[in-house]
Amino acid sequence: MIERHHLEIVRAVNQQGTLTEAANQLCLTQSALSHSIKKLEHQLGIQLWQKEGRKLRLSESGNRILNLANRLLPQFEHTELAIQDISAGQQGTLRIGMECYPCFQWLLKIVAPFLKQFPDVDIDIRKEFQFGGLGALLSYDIDILITPDPLSKKGLEYIPVFEYEQVLVVSNQHHLASKAFITPNDLADEVLLTYPIEISRLDIFSQFITPAGIGIKKHKCIESTEILLQMINANRGVAALPSWLIKEFQQHMSIQTVQLGKSGMHKKIYVGLRSGEQQPVYLEQLIELAKTRD
Repeated sequence: MIERHHLEIVRAVNQQGTLTEAANQLCLTQSALSHSIKKLEHQLGIQLWQKEGRKLRLSESGNRILNLANRLLPQFEHTELAIQDISAGQQGTLRIGMECYPCFQWLLKIVAPFLKQFPDVDIDIRKEFQFGGLGALLSYDIDILITPDPLSKKGLEYIPVFEYEQVLVVSNQHHLASKAFITPNDLADEVLLTYPIEISRLDIFSQFITPAGIGIKKHKCIESTEILLQMINANRGVAALPSWLIKEFQQHMSIQTVQLGKSGMHKKIYVGLRSGEQQPVYLEQLIELAKTRD
């Protein structure tokens, strides 16, 4: 029978690469760790690892157990941390997953009053996930997910917290700066700057460029909002970004916004939660704060 300590062993050996380092991480002797592995392999009639020099590589059966460990162990650890916080008189730690690069700037406006209101609650923000944002939420790696593109999945619910407009950001010297709005054809000869997100999830492509059946001159990915805007300020590209984000930078940059299409491109930011769970008071309050910050 597979038990929790088996999952911890498989995960540790996969992370560390050797039995010695895994034993050190788990505070076990190497002989005790080896004994547990051999006992599990005997019970299941499988081999968990194959040796490659000094390193170990998981077998197909081992990979299945590792996937189980990656799903279940975070839930154990999350529950234990929550119980420890209660025992220590703390209210907890709120782990926020971000699927929106510019949303970090928006979240900063919420965090300050939240921490003041809940001095015993810590906040941990995560932007990278082993199984993606939805997987991280379902596997208890995070408590909430902030996303502008909610994907329907059983066990999850989404709460819209505010609406915004996606706009084209250009330099004041750019030839599109004088237009009331642009069409997809206006971008055919432009260098389009975006965050490093797959094209299918970029609204400027999926909702604007691709349906029109046109191409662009060049597509560049930039992870940093500040660098991306500096590129636009230097008239070396254009980008589609939330209008609320640009207001904060226009005071010290020569940039402006242009409407995307005659009707504009309107979006919402959502907070994703695991459905059917009783949420702590501090999480409910964070959502209320989110609805008042734009």
